[in-house]
Amino acid sequence: MEGNQESAGRRGAGYQSWLVGLLSLNFGIVFFDRQALNVLMPYVQPELGLTQTQIGLLAGGLSFTWAIAAFGIGKLSDTIGNRKMLLVLSTIAFSLCSFLTGLASSFAFLLGARLLMGAAEGGVMPISHAMVATEVSPKWRGLAQGVAQNLGSNLLGSFLAPVILIPFAAAFGWREAFFLAGIPGILSAIIIWFALDEPKRPSSPANAADRMTIRQALGTRNILICVVVGVLMVAHFVTTWAFMPLYLTQQRGMDGPSMGWLMGSLGLAAALYSFLISGLSDRIGRKPVMVALPFLSVLGPLGALYFDGPAYVLAAIFFIGWAVNGIFPIFMATIPSESVDARHHATVLGLAMGSCEILGGVFGPPIGGVLNDAFGPSAFLWMLIALALVSGVVATFLRETAPARVGGQS
Repeated sequence: MEGNQESAGRRGAGYQSWLVGLLSLNFGIVFFDRQALNVLMPYVQPELGLTQTQIGLLAGGLSFTWAIAAFGIGKLSDTIGNRKMLLVLSTIAFSLCSFLTGLASSFAFLLGARLLMGAAEGGVMPISHAMVATEVSPKWRGLAQGVAQNLGSNLLGSFLAPVILIPFAAAFGWREAFFLAGIPGILSAIIIWFALDEPKRPSSPANAADRMTIRQALGTRNILICVVVGVLMVAHFVTTWAFMPLYLTQQRGMDGPSMGWLMGSLGLAAALYSFLISGLSDRIGRKPVMVALPFLSVLGPLGALYFDGPAYVLAAIFFIGWAVNGIFPIFMATIPSESVDARHHATVLGLAMGSCEILGGVFGPPIGGVLNDAFGPSAFLWMLIALALVSGVVATFLRETAPARVGGQS
């Protein structure tokens, strides 16, 4: 556990709130760009003639380079200490990659654009979480990291992306929708550069022997469990977004706008749960929510498989099941940052996020695509159910880290 010395030099509550809000907005723009291809796939697939396996490879490819960047840039930010500069450069780079996606004329071109986008986006969240861990009081860390990761990403990426981009693509074309998606990141980078201060750098390890290696990090029980749960749940998340829009339109017969609003309900749900679940974990502990919510998430795929009633009721089923999204910042950031010294925050956060992406995000969607091609378009839903159930079981082995439950600092 980290020591009390971490609180020295922490800025006031007003700046802490401003920091979390701006980082949340920036990551929302990241996810707006990332989700754009998923929600526009009903328009992209026919023009480029993509198979289900290729759709899975596009999602997995972005996750692969995202994962590499998450660990590499997280480690770099610990080494050089200039986190704000790296965050600004990453934000500009992923915005340019959105423009490049709109120029794609083949599967190979599109895959290349998404690989570059993943490399640009991957470092954003480890740096952001490290900034939050340094600047925000541990009493509110779970809530702050939940808001930073979940609120903006789900309001912008999971809600507004389908609601805005689908009608825009229907009116002007899917390529133009990607050009639109790239603009906000440029503006966000400018705001971050002028509005945020560089966080105070934690004291460096006295010698090389004090630095944390990957093996040492994985030797910490909670980090290993968070990585395993993260791999399973990121596969669940990315596979859902890769195939659910197509499933709802092609198998459930929904029109584009109805599908967009239904998928958007996931974004509203996750935005709400970014407060409720992360804040709840500050009070009752990290472990109870980590165990319970994966089991609850099976409601979504079961509803897609078997519920034949009104779309708004199906949206409510999705809304309840998607409460699991509230645990993402807990296993990616909160528990890891509460399990090691502050000097190693960006390193272990990059490891946690990178491992989740490279194993869950990279392999989940291609496996889902292969299953769909082999057994039918609903096969990925059974895969989602299995991932959720195993995640809940693995989370039972966590050790509690919430300060309110283990007598930590306030």
